[in-house]
Amino acid sequence: MTGVLVLAATPIGDPRDAAPRLAHELATADVVAAEDTRRLRRLTSDLGVTIVGRVLSYHEHNEAARTPELVDQLRSGARVLVVTDAGMPSVSDPGYRLVAAAVEAAIRVTCVPGPSAVLMALAVSGLPVDRFCFEGFLPRKPGERARALAALADEPRTMVFFEAPHRTAATLAAMAAAWGADRPGAVCRELTKTWEEVRRGGLGELAAWAESGVLGEVTLVVAGRPVRAPADAGGDEFAAVVDGIRERVAAGERLKDVCADVAAATGLAKRALYDAAVSARGGAGPRPPA
Repeated sequence: MTGVLVLAATPIGDPRDAAPRLAHELATADVVAAEDTRRLRRLTSDLGVTIVGRVLSYHEHNEAARTPELVDQLRSGARVLVVTDAGMPSVSDPGYRLVAAAVEAAIRVTCVPGPSAVLMALAVSGLPVDRFCFEGFLPRKPGERARALAALADEPRTMVFFEAPHRTAATLAAMAAAWGADRPGAVCRELTKTWEEVRRGGLGELAAWAESGVLGEVTLVVAGRPVRAPADAGGDEFAAVVDGIRERVAAGERLKDVCADVAAATGLAKRALYDAAVSARGGAGPRPPA
């Protein structure tokens, strides 16, 4: 029989947050693949656990070479446990490559749930949590970072990012430039640790605050693009939008596609735009699907 690959979430700060199952998995795994074996020793000491299985380093610099070795161990029936410095393996940490290889080899993959900087920061940010997306680390180079932020300009969901403390001020300033200084955000640092802090405000305000220096592990939460209040269907603003739709249609675009595009950009109802555009050109026309 093949073995089992277990991804285990580790505490992001306070070792008391470790799931009881984590101690059991550490004590019984045949192989423990750790991002940092020194931190692993500290964690096992905090949990009072003795590892009897084989311990291997598994980090971004060796995961490509070490993954086949771990897959061979799984094929031979081993229970392989993967842990990172903090949080869930494969979420901006090593692990995804091994999961993909295990899935391809028809090996069972499971996980030990636990602490998550993404979910904790989202929960304490005070920003909408009904819909969100995780964007990980932004590019380090200013030009690439600016392009990544521009691509997210119309993202309506709350966004969560990881960032290094020494780049936090520059990233917040770039966000303010791309999305507006008033866009709400939160800087969550040292979550679950002694100096835990959550700073909330507009991106411009947060960027100014961060200029004096930020310490510790940082997670940024930023509100999505605000939904524009629908314009009065009989007002001048709405009429101007409809005129713009008619111009695009006259240039060769499909009315249905233009209405969908404008609705997404403005928050106006697609059907109201379609009906107004059809009425303005003097035809009934079929309605697009709702």
